[in-house]
Amino acid sequence: MKNMKLRLIVMNFLEFAVWGAYLTSMGNYLANHGMGMNIGWFYSIQGIVSLFMPAIMGIVADRWIPAQKLLSLCHLLAGVFMISAGVYGYMAVDAVMFAPLFCLYTLSVAFFMPTLALSNSVAYNALDVAGLDTVKDFPPIRVFGTVGFIATMWIVDLCGLQSTSWQYVVSGGLSLLLAAYALTLPACPVKGKPEKEQTWVEAMGLEAFSLFKQKKMAVFFIFSMLLGMCLQVTNGYANPFLDSFKNIPEFVDTFAVAHPNLLISVSQICEAVCILFIPFFLKRFGIKSVMLMAMFAWVLRFGLFGLGNPSFPMVLLFVLSCVVYGFAFDFFNISGSLYVDQEADKNLRSSAQGLFVMMTNGFGATIGTLSAQAIVNHFVYSEEVQQAGAMVTWNGWQTSWYIFAGFALLVAVAFWIVFPKTPVQKDVK
Repeated sequence: MKNMKLRLIVMNFLEFAVWGAYLTSMGNYLANHGMGMNIGWFYSIQGIVSLFMPAIMGIVADRWIPAQKLLSLCHLLAGVFMISAGVYGYMAVDAVMFAPLFCLYTLSVAFFMPTLALSNSVAYNALDVAGLDTVKDFPPIRVFGTVGFIATMWIVDLCGLQSTSWQYVVSGGLSLLLAAYALTLPACPVKGKPEKEQTWVEAMGLEAFSLFKQKKMAVFFIFSMLLGMCLQVTNGYANPFLDSFKNIPEFVDTFAVAHPNLLISVSQICEAVCILFIPFFLKRFGIKSVMLMAMFAWVLRFGLFGLGNPSFPMVLLFVLSCVVYGFAFDFFNISGSLYVDQEADKNLRSSAQGLFVMMTNGFGATIGTLSAQAIVNHFVYSEEVQQAGAMVTWNGWQTSWYIFAGFALLVAVAFWIVFPKTPVQKDVK
């Protein structure tokens, strides 16, 4: 049993190490190679492919290819395409073009995003085979995914790869390693075709959209999408923001400028820690209050970036921004998932969870990232601002962060007014 837990820890570590190698540092590379105005496209494509690829691969895993083999195949393809993107960037040097890099990256992400769900399926099956309790034993295993994410963030930073395409090669290499490792995990059953032939709407789980007929759930999902617009903003722009200070002499030798990924990793560390506080806050305050805490945490996340700078003690505002990220991310995603589980009809619970992910990581993250791109392009990457100098660029970054904070504040206030209060005793089973 302990051996099975260790094997799943390794799988989760590698799964999220693949993601951590580029997710927070890719914006730095793009900004330093003339593609700062296209950062939003690279991050929004994750949301776009999440609208359909995980569902399609889920059907394939259920009917034709065992989940552990499909996990291996997806990582094999994701790794090959990601390494190809890295090699292209390395060979092109400063002449790297958007179209070929984006194409290779998109193909990689299209096969990587389904593995987030497939790895969970493989883990649940393995725990069942070992006679372990998934509810009790999986969360401590999943924490090592965050550890893996942080580990590759640090490696990319300390090895000086943040502004190079080698971060893609690191990610792709880890994908190939996991592709081989996944084949050693316990076999997952294939259910085959259902006894009753399903329509495409049923197979894709789209019948969950009937939940929009309930006013309370419709309001919740709309706010989930609005808050989901915040999810990828700092992943895409925090690193290039910190890197931009290297053009201001008084900040060039500061820790935040030299090692932005190490600073940003405080966000992921706090994310892992905050998970432990969720049961207490849910029992004490209820789901609505906990989600409001998450929304106001997003206000602080963005606002503190605008207020701070890399010099001491103002850099502590950046650190505090990273600390509140744990509350902003976990309190929204986990409490929101719990609310959906409690309020949706039993026959629609799984589909409702998929709808929650679709609204947040799909529609929300895509719309939010592209909107953030338009704002940053206008205030930071426009030709007029770039020619005006580093201080004007810094002012542009500040304006952008304040706009993001203002949006999060409006969402929080609207949610507080519109969303009905749920009795505390209903919040946690």
